Amino acid sequence: MNKKLGNIFKGDKVIWMIFFFLCMISIVEVYSASSSLSYKGGNYWSPILKHSGILAFGTFMMVVVLNVKCKYFKLATPILLLFSFITLLWVLAAGQSTNGASRWVSLVGIQFQPSEVAKGALVLAVAQILSAMQTDKGADRKAFGYILFVGAFIVFPIMLENLSTAMLICVTVVLMMFIGRVPLDQIGKLLGIVAIVAVLGIAMIMLLGTDRSGDTEKQVLTESTIEKKESPSAFEKMFHRADTWKSRIMKFMSNEEIPPEKYDLDKDAQVAHANIAIATSNVVGKGPGNSNERDFLSQAFSDFIYAIVIEEMGIVGAAFVALLYIFLLFRTGQIANRCENSFPAFLAMGIALLLVIQALFNMLVAVGLAPVTGQPLPLVSKGGTSTIINCVYVGVILSISRSAKRKNQTTEKSTRAVASVA
Repeated sequence: MNKKLGNIFKGDKVIWMIFFFLCMISIVEVYSASSSLSYKGGNYWSPILKHSGILAFGTFMMVVVLNVKCKYFKLATPILLLFSFITLLWVLAAGQSTNGASRWVSLVGIQFQPSEVAKGALVLAVAQILSAMQTDKGADRKAFGYILFVGAFIVFPIMLENLSTAMLICVTVVLMMFIGRVPLDQIGKLLGIVAIVAVLGIAMIMLLGTDRSGDTEKQVLTESTIEKKESPSAFEKMFHRADTWKSRIMKFMSNEEIPPEKYDLDKDAQVAHANIAIATSNVVGKGPGNSNERDFLSQAFSDFIYAIVIEEMGIVGAAFVALLYIFLLFRTGQIANRCENSFPAFLAMGIALLLVIQALFNMLVAVGLAPVTGQPLPLVSKGGTSTIINCVYVGVILSISRSAKRKNQTTEKSTRAVASVA
């Protein structure tokens, strides 16, 4: 029996435990936070059964991927890059809109976000470039140009509809370049240019956008608004989400203190109820299933699930969830350190950084330290294809841990054999 289980749960056991804890927390908290969905659908069990089914399928895909040898990931890189680029253009041209942003496409009856696939494809490409161009003194200077060239085809289309995801990918790629020993002067110049572009971009948003944070109605410029014009220009299409971005910036930058009795819950419902959830947790939490704010937060089971975690599990539970992601990054670093080849090491670190940075974004938004970004909490928030793809990412790390462990064991045996002969 133990042997059969060992054949299924291959790879690093610590990564498996982290994944297991995140899934268990996800099932409990999504079950609690889906009260609004249960009420609307008239079926109390439907949301959690669907979510558990997605997690089960994601686990199955993870087991499939962890049995794939690392060398085959290289072969998948050009295919995934081409697929990502085509679907990203598709979503810009005819994507399905959610909250004013075209982020979804349907392929063979399956609805998914191309940006989720594109994130992994870009990490694969960057890892391959860094590993192929490593020298004794670090990465070749040409690697920097190749990474920027490939990254532009992925990041720019995502940026037009999902700025937070584009920022997430950019931060991940920069950290991968730092780990891959890309010359610091090149990274420094890139960060300087990014800072200038960011200032210009914010200036354009503030000039073109309209602050709708005071409206009680939907706070986005929907596609229907754009369609009222007979032929909107490419410039207008590019900045059609300027209103949303400006509203979020203005909300975050506002230092005005509003008394509780004058706070407009209709205007800032998500942020307000997230703050209430955290403030009423009383450190120890209300206990699983006892959240009050889940009934008022429109995205309690997705973007703001961390606020529900704090409300129900308290500071201890919130810290435990945060530590799980930290342990994931730390353990992946140990796995990468055992790798004999640089490609699996860079790939494992890239994927771990992708998951952990997204988790950090989500947590900062939930506690009010960052503007609302719409990033779910990986492996915890309720999701569809995004949850499955995150499971696949963990499967890649487990696959790399298997090969790294075998090589480490082989090296130890060789060392012992040489020592015994000596």
